[in-house]
Amino acid sequence: MQTPFGAVQVQVTLQNGRITDVQALQTPGDQRRSQQISQYAVPQLRSEVLQAQGAQVRHESRARPTRAEGYAQSLQSALDQAGA
Repeated sequence: MQTPFGAVQVQVTLQNGRITDVQALQTPGDQRRSQQISQYAVPQLRSEVLQAQGAQVRHESRARPTRAEGYAQSLQSALDQAGA
């Protein structure tokens, strides 16, 4: 997914219909500040996804809303492709 800060792409791993892992394959990182935000936000977003078992992140990660939305949209796309 494209955000104003750059592309976000995630890969989801499912086992028995449950999300067991989410890896960020691509996050905004063209500017130093974007890299810093991604380094902090991505693990938080991953944790939220594993807890929620879906793409409904609550933005508690302190990620900027557009970044969290891009992460959630990319995740939802991956889940849709997996038929979950």
